[in-house]
Amino acid sequence: MSKQKSTDKNLQNVAKDLDANPVGAHNAQQIQQKVNDHRHQDALNHQGTNS
Repeated sequence: MSKQKSTDKNLQNVAKDLDANPVGAHNAQQIQQKVNDHRHQDALNHQGTNS
């Protein structure tokens, strides 16, 4: 098995997201909406590749 030379980018992003502490309900909703928007855009980008 090959050794990984750098840290996993996905794990870096997860750790960064977990470090984000929302100040209030509005800020928490904005953070969640940003995640949802990214997921939706990713789904749109990959929509045509599954057929």
